[in-house]
Amino acid sequence: MPLKRIIILGGGFGGVAAVRALKGCDAEVLLLDRRNHHIFQPLLYQVATAVLAPSEVAAPLRQLSQEQPNLSVMMGEVTGVDLASKIVRLKAPGLPERRLAFDYLVVATGVHPTYFGHDEFAAYAPSLKTLADAEVIRARVLSAYELAEQTDDLEERSRALTFVLVGGGATGVELAASIAQMARITLRRNFRRIDAVDTTILLLEGGKRILANFDESLSHKAARRLEKLGVTVRTGVVVEVVDERGVFTSGERIESATVLWTAGVQASPIVKMLDTTTDRAGRACVGPFLSLADHPNVFVVGDAAAFIQADRPLPGVAQVAIQQGRYVGKRIAGEIRKRRSDSKPFEYFDRGNMAVVGKNFAVLERGRIRTSGFATWLLWAFLHVMFLPQLQNRLRVQMQWLWSYFSGQRSSRLIPEPLSEKPERVVPPVGTR
Repeated sequence: MPLKRIIILGGGFGGVAAVRALKGCDAEVLLLDRRNHHIFQPLLYQVATAVLAPSEVAAPLRQLSQEQPNLSVMMGEVTGVDLASKIVRLKAPGLPERRLAFDYLVVATGVHPTYFGHDEFAAYAPSLKTLADAEVIRARVLSAYELAEQTDDLEERSRALTFVLVGGGATGVELAASIAQMARITLRRNFRRIDAVDTTILLLEGGKRILANFDESLSHKAARRLEKLGVTVRTGVVVEVVDERGVFTSGERIESATVLWTAGVQASPIVKMLDTTTDRAGRACVGPFLSLADHPNVFVVGDAAAFIQADRPLPGVAQVAIQQGRYVGKRIAGEIRKRRSDSKPFEYFDRGNMAVVGKNFAVLERGRIRTSGFATWLLWAFLHVMFLPQLQNRLRVQMQWLWSYFSGQRSSRLIPEPLSEKPERVVPPVGTR
């Protein structure tokens, strides 16, 4: 009898958790992703602000197949999903499109940024979801200081030293705080014509407060901490235009050479291929077993899924994706072993929500527990190191953090060189050597 085939779309937290839960399963497991690496998203902002190198927050997905004999990893773009025929279409670089049959499908494709109907903003305000995004942001931030150092135009210098972040969620808060500390500490004596301390950082939030998914008391503490770091927080502000000169909001023009988008996300386009019910963010509405209503063999986990618990949708955080991926993997393994009745409906165990606001300060909310400050920051650092994908990541991040903590320096302050055109081949005249 042929083995059952389980296809997992996405190598993020949910997909990797599902893969590992299927390690001992007597089935063929295929992990499909457009990238060849898993990204530790919570530390991506540190790549964008030159604290860490890209390789320190990522790990190759093929490393999983070395540890798991029933797993194959395929790199490519999913171009279609046919649930009726149980087929996934995959286009790998340099190869014709393939049709892969499945018995079980796990969709863990996460989210991508949304500009709320203004996709033209993307050219001027990069978001932060991939390693490439982080490197683009790092280059723009560092290039802004180079522009400010060399220009003789005082207005242009002021524009170069003004950074605007749109969106006051955890990513926006962490990114703003990290840029502020880089300006005040790392870059302070690096220039002759400018003082990096003169940097202006604006964090714009359309809602009433930043960190809206935290308790209001923690939100206010985070805002006060940002103000101490030199970040100006503006709430109730809606950005209407983003262009090459900056942003236009609430009748005010803000001149800025660097605008960063940390405002919103929506589910991956792959969810649309499932032709199922979705919520306003495009996430698939799943049942108590994280499966689709008409397809019990198709599961959606992590940020791509809209799961209601205690009358509220679960947040788009790593722990939700990990727990859901692990649950689905174990459930599928149980079904293959004919133990369907052993599986209970999914229930999320809340381990808390954290956000770091620069050096020595973080906020934590878990149930009725709400803490902030240095001890919370130490806990944040410990947990993030422990959850990094590989031992080498943990060792490298620890060493870099220690170096940065005591020296104030950041070792990844690199601006990539533009790709040079291939020089034309010069053919020597006949008779020459």
